[in-house]
Amino acid sequence: MDTSQQPPTGPRGAGTGATWGFAPYPVVVADPSGGVVGTNDAATALFPGATAGAWLQDVVPAWIADAHARLRSTVPGPRNPGSGVLVHGPVGDRTFEAHPTRTDDGDVMWWLVDDTDRRLAEDALKAERERAAFLAGASSALLSSLNVERCMEVTAGLAAEHLADAAVIVAPPRGRKVQLTFCGPDGVVVHRTVHDDVRQLPGLGEALRGFPPVPSRWIDPAAVPGWAVPEGFTEPVGSAVVTPLPGHGVPAGALILLRSSGHAAFTESEEIFARLFASRAGAAVSAARMYAEQASITTTLMRELLPPRLHAVHGVEFAGRYRPAGRTERVGGDFYDVHPAADEEQESLVVLGDVCGKGLEAAVLTGKIRNTVQALLPLADDHQRLLGLLNGALMNSHHTRFATLAMASVVRRAGIVRLRVTSAGHPPPLIVRADGEVEQVRTRGTLIGAFWDVSSTTVRVELAPGETCLFFTDGITEARGGPLGDEFFGVQRLETALSQCAGMPAEAVVEHVQMLAAQWVGRGGHDDMATVAVTAPHHAHLSAVNGHTRGRYTG
Repeated sequence: MDTSQQPPTGPRGAGTGATWGFAPYPVVVADPSGGVVGTNDAATALFPGATAGAWLQDVVPAWIADAHARLRSTVPGPRNPGSGVLVHGPVGDRTFEAHPTRTDDGDVMWWLVDDTDRRLAEDALKAERERAAFLAGASSALLSSLNVERCMEVTAGLAAEHLADAAVIVAPPRGRKVQLTFCGPDGVVVHRTVHDDVRQLPGLGEALRGFPPVPSRWIDPAAVPGWAVPEGFTEPVGSAVVTPLPGHGVPAGALILLRSSGHAAFTESEEIFARLFASRAGAAVSAARMYAEQASITTTLMRELLPPRLHAVHGVEFAGRYRPAGRTERVGGDFYDVHPAADEEQESLVVLGDVCGKGLEAAVLTGKIRNTVQALLPLADDHQRLLGLLNGALMNSHHTRFATLAMASVVRRAGIVRLRVTSAGHPPPLIVRADGEVEQVRTRGTLIGAFWDVSSTTVRVELAPGETCLFFTDGITEARGGPLGDEFFGVQRLETALSQCAGMPAEAVVEHVQMLAAQWVGRGGHDDMATVAVTAPHHAHLSAVNGHTRGRYTG
């Protein structure tokens, strides 16, 4: 604007006596050059200097003056020749919308509407939406991992980035040891263990016990101990918030938020929002901690349910393989054990069984059977008595499942491996001789856990060096697959596969059989598959049996 131009001396066609002069809204009239033509009483109260003859830019906020300058360079449209685009901005601690209207003589009337409350409501709504979006994103980030350390890292990182200058996660103390997770202004997360009394920080002891937080104004920033301040936090603490991390039944810890003295202190609204965030973080940390505890318990229990890794015992090779029915399962209804003898003169006991059903419920019963057999080992010389006592234990339990079982007492004598084999409703084992011939051990008996009276037959078998006795569950022979996916693997295919294992070590035998059965099934479903091989090794001392080294039945 050319400041050398003289300001207008008074109003023209839109004088103070016009109707707008009595409007409740502030109205300022300016000519195209930017001079004030007139105002009403509401505008005079809002802009005391806005009198006729003054320059608009000198008496109103810049956002109105700038809008007037832009408006005078525009040409009114045919549909709305008298109006322009509204603008809004602050006037002191209030906000207004300014609506321009052209008069017939070319002046512009600026109508100001106070929208302070609306703006405050919109700002509050926007803030709530942002907070809701942050909480939703935080929940997703926190629940994306069930690792306790990772959850605490995410909690500290999010809190330091969005809620404060620095954040500290305090885990529930164990004695005088306290696990801390820090995140400072640099965003680096650090874990540390301290041995200080957490009660030094006001409100922290209560927060760790799950009590409601104390207001931040009650916490003296100078009272924040050094162990609670991250290393990257170099400025003095100006404000602190201590809030619990609520968990599932027990507190998951506490959250400390710190702001430097150069930043504004926490407001009541920010403290409330911090508690909302802490509730979500506490739930995630608590869930991760519960998962870790349950995983530890599961691992311990699973260790007892998983089939053992077999090896050579007293000159006899043992090998076992187990494949559960479910792709995501580790245990099921098939099981095996080898109970080594105290010395090579005594018999080792091999047990392989199959509980009706599959999955965890069946695995629980396998654990019961295995523990019962372990307790009955002093009676292992008498298979019939052992099976009778085991059957009685199952009949008197709350389980309604039954099981089949095959067992063998194994010992090596002068290079020959001798077995006493007994079946309780289980498929009879197969023997592969040194020349590839496959024989079936003719033992049979009643399954256990179904009838009070059980009976079985025990067969004696001898294995020469290089010969193997294979125990297996019906998951092998009843595996459905083949070209059409509906044919059993069957005993004949198993015997053919076993004939190719003559002279092979026990590990190779079970691996070969399991591989062929898995290939036969393909991607189809199957029952649990378990195999145990008992092999007379080649390096065993040879002795003639009936004039040759081949094993035989002895009764």
